[in-house]
Amino acid sequence: MVHAHCDGPCGVYDPAQARVAAEAVVAMTKKILELKRPAAGGDPAADLAYFNTLTRYIRIKEDEAENAKHHLLVLWTDYFKPEHVAKFPDLHETFWMAAKAASACKHEISGEHAQELLAAVKKVHEMFWTTKNREVPWMTAVV
Repeated sequence: MVHAHCDGPCGVYDPAQARVAAEAVVAMTKKILELKRPAAGGDPAADLAYFNTLTRYIRIKEDEAENAKHHLLVLWTDYFKPEHVAKFPDLHETFWMAAKAASACKHEISGEHAQELLAAVKKVHEMFWTTKNREVPWMTAVV
């Protein structure tokens, strides 16, 4: 009989997926907040272009917030084990707050919530790689 530490073979888990999704939430939130609405009563084509762009940005933000939440929950429920909770007593609180941050990013268009999500993913990243006894630097593409 084969015994595995987690649901899948070791090596398949990585918080990078949650990081990439959280970075997309940050980027899309920034784009939404910077998007300029055309003047009222102006060009109908400009209005349509604005609403099309806004809708696309929101859709991407929503999808990526859900992706971040999914990847966080997989790590929480499938990778982390009781011995990790002993090492990180705030593990459950960290994941719960990370999932809540992802939900907040879906409920609102908030740069603050987007940054909270990214910060929560960073904390998960640090916990995860500590359990692997590896130092993997935190690097993001978003500014």
